Amino acid sequence: MRIDIGPVLDIAVAAGHAIMNIYDDPEQDFNITSKEDSSPLTIADQVSHVLIYKGLTKLYPQIPIISEEGKHTPYEVRRNWDYYWCVDPLDGTKEFIKRNGEFTVNIALIHNQAPVLGIIYIPTQNLLYYGDSVSGSWKQVPAEQPLQIRADKSAHNWIAVGSRSHSDGDEDAVIAAYPVVDFIAVGSSIKFCMIAEGKAHLYFRKGPTMEWDTAAGQAIAHFSGCTVETLAGQPLLYNKPSMLNESFLCKINTGV
Repeated sequence: MRIDIGPVLDIAVAAGHAIMNIYDDPEQDFNITSKEDSSPLTIADQVSHVLIYKGLTKLYPQIPIISEEGKHTPYEVRRNWDYYWCVDPLDGTKEFIKRNGEFTVNIALIHNQAPVLGIIYIPTQNLLYYGDSVSGSWKQVPAEQPLQIRADKSAHNWIAVGSRSHSDGDEDAVIAAYPVVDFIAVGSSIKFCMIAEGKAHLYFRKGPTMEWDTAAGQAIAHFSGCTVETLAGQPLLYNKPSMLNESFLCKINTGV
């Protein structure tokens, strides 16, 4: 299936602008509630979800959508999907609430259990990252032409990135197996973008993530020259019976 990425990029940016309208309002309390898994939900998550859902449905009505904030389709139905959109309308809600700027809009297209297109928009920086199987991975800085990005696969001294709001004691043990000389804590899927553009080299995550947390980042990282795999060395798969991910490792692909 051929996708015109330009209009989908526009949807991600529009969702980011809607989020920023809420984020920049000093009187806004974000209407914070808790979901069943105790993770926070804000009005910004919901506004972004509606905008993205309507936009993608208008562009590609034949492609189903799985969104973190949408109604989740039973596996018995979605197991037969060839393509679907995997969306996190506001990745890094905890960072949004903390107002540290480290949150993103994530849109990915899944085909045969793998992300074939990924878009990450960082609203506070007005930065777009995107990648697909045809053209590779790119970074769009405001008022400049898109710049193709590639992982720093020849690095000898690695920088590891990890979550700002989630950490685990096993992280040190995994990182110790690689030539890591520095560690940076960063929120949301920005970590994937840093590795994709050569600013970092490794990201290990043991804690729970869902498919919509990783799909866009996996695409951008993969098409820039990285691997995103389980600790058993298998690709991180999508449209599983459970949409919960295994622990995974995103790192530069030194074998290529």
